[in-house]
Amino acid sequence: MTGLTQFISALGADARSANVVPAIFVGSVTGINLIIVQNALAAVVFSGRFEPYLLQGTGMFLFGAAVICLVIAISSGYRGALSAPPVSTTMTIPAIVATMAAEGTALFPTTVATLIISSLGAGLCFWIIGHFRLANLMQFIPYPVACGFLAGTGGIVCIASISVMGVTLEWALLSELLEPTLLWKWGSGLGYALALYAATKRWRNVLIFPVSFVAASLLYHLGLAAFGISQAEAIESGLFFGGMAEGDIWPALQSQDLINIDWTAVALQFPNIITLILVTLICVIMNTSGLELSTSTDLNWDMEFKSTGIASLLSGFGGGPPGCLLIAVTTRSRIFQAETWITGAISALIVGSCLFFGADYLKVIPVSIMGGMLFVTGWVMLNEWLVRNRRILPPVDFGIVVLIIVTIVSFGFLEGVGIGMLVTVILFAVRLSHINLVESISSIRKRRSVKARPVTDQAILLKEGNRVRVYELRGYMFFGSAFPLVTRLIRTLKSSPQPACILLDFSSVSGFDLSAINALCRFSQRALAARVKVVLSAASRPLKDGLRRNLPSSAFGRVEFRADMDQGLEQCEDFLLDAARQDQSGSEAAPRGTLLDTVAGDLERQLDRLVVFESLAQELREWVEPREYEKGAALVVPGEPLRGLQLLTAGRASAYDSTETRLVQHVPGDAIEPRAAFGSYRSELSVIADEACRTLTLTPAAREVLERDEKELILELYSYLLNAGP
Repeated sequence: MTGLTQFISALGADARSANVVPAIFVGSVTGINLIIVQNALAAVVFSGRFEPYLLQGTGMFLFGAAVICLVIAISSGYRGALSAPPVSTTMTIPAIVATMAAEGTALFPTTVATLIISSLGAGLCFWIIGHFRLANLMQFIPYPVACGFLAGTGGIVCIASISVMGVTLEWALLSELLEPTLLWKWGSGLGYALALYAATKRWRNVLIFPVSFVAASLLYHLGLAAFGISQAEAIESGLFFGGMAEGDIWPALQSQDLINIDWTAVALQFPNIITLILVTLICVIMNTSGLELSTSTDLNWDMEFKSTGIASLLSGFGGGPPGCLLIAVTTRSRIFQAETWITGAISALIVGSCLFFGADYLKVIPVSIMGGMLFVTGWVMLNEWLVRNRRILPPVDFGIVVLIIVTIVSFGFLEGVGIGMLVTVILFAVRLSHINLVESISSIRKRRSVKARPVTDQAILLKEGNRVRVYELRGYMFFGSAFPLVTRLIRTLKSSPQPACILLDFSSVSGFDLSAINALCRFSQRALAARVKVVLSAASRPLKDGLRRNLPSSAFGRVEFRADMDQGLEQCEDFLLDAARQDQSGSEAAPRGTLLDTVAGDLERQLDRLVVFESLAQELREWVEPREYEKGAALVVPGEPLRGLQLLTAGRASAYDSTETRLVQHVPGDAIEPRAAFGSYRSELSVIADEACRTLTLTPAAREVLERDEKELILELYSYLLNAGP
């Protein structure tokens, strides 16, 4: 009731605004257009053995259009929304009609029951999507598939329009096209279609469509009169709709018709019902996204799906097909400044009026003019989604569009969309397999952990660092991309020099499939067999569990897992240093001499730094406070005020950010959070003692005394902090 109350209140406000005149105009024109289109579509669906039910079928379509237009106008997030059963949805109904197994008195009731179930199913599906906020998951339909679907709909409409004009597309019957009566039917219809299309290309006035339809119908009647053909003769010749059963246009079924429903025949239509729901779903997605793009409006997709679901449910109760917001007509509201609920209400009122005043006008509408109008509708869809996309889409994607069109025209909508999705998925897999999973390749000569190392260890890592290969991976790992990566890694095992350790970093890997796990297992076994250490950093829990299930326990136990890249690098460095020391254990003299030559300069600089620091610490002893920390204790707690600058004199301590990523390891001689010396300071980092540590703390008060009384000493401290660093 709240939505209805808001709707009535908004209608009153809009009725007093300047938008009321354009809203009445756009709503009236749209309502008339919907009547014409729904009549034409009903003529396609209820033809052949269903022609006696054309009157009731038209009533079902008009009822659905009126209800859908009104409900979505009330509940849509876009004011000025105009809606109806889309052409694509309607063109799936002939598949139901053509394959309906019921006969006799059960034929029409069974068909109506099938359409009701289809609409109710679609409405319930859309409402569930909106209610459980699943609409965002519905937006991932590949653009070529959507284009092919809409263009294929246009092709079906063109073929159906030709059928309405009385033309049967068979080679053996082409010679009959020049028979006078048939020539008049398809010739006048095609002539009207060409004239209407040319007019719409030249002028954009919304009145062209209804005015041209009425004018063409009048000219058609004048032409028949000029040739002396009466109404009865025209109906007998198939120039007008004939054979319709008498009765009310709506409702289609009476209570006594329910016993004639063949529920077995309804059950056999289940595949066609699913097709109709899927086709309508695609229409909802395409029209909603298209309206957002064309109007620069952000719509609540969940709200739009709920709105569409309620509208389709109510349409289904009256026998109408499901529907949705239509971008082609809704954009008129924006163009003519008719973005108000009055627009949709006026359209619904005009369409619904036909249900009360009857549909005798059907008997005076020329079949060929109706067919010509449908032909223009189909051709516009083909031009919009096929011809224009020829220059936009890559050749492969355009080929998918063409394939879908051919499949839809030859076999049906479900087959067309299915083959399109299948080909798109295959192409996606092929394209994804060409994306390199390796973001970068390095060694620990170029990429080191933040752990502080003695100068001798640094020299070993610099000399032997190329024996540790570091692979930073990215993207999604699946069968198409994992196997090329593993082939590359296995080739690395045979390179010279042979790697001692391979680090794979998964920080930027978004996911994986079982094939990727199998490929990593194959690489791990080959690497371990070659005595190459395998280290995996930032591997997710599912990845680790997958390797545990697929690797032999002995092999899995030898694979190293580390939480992040820094810990992985540290592990590889430790492994390389241990290997280097073992290699030197048998012949120490020559390697040691070479090593001393390599590190002499660095060692001298480090010793000089320590000498300066020890001298500075000795001079500061009267102004600093000594502190001691056990292993694991916090030197700095994030968010807590620091009481001064801490100089590390013994032990090691590591700094971590909020994600617990280690940023640096402090060693004796380093200053911890120097900004704390200048006043109250709260650090965002945490500093944890890796082993027992001792520090000297210079408080802000002591710093002020130094700046006043010991200027040379404070300048020496500042110079050390600037030049030494951690």
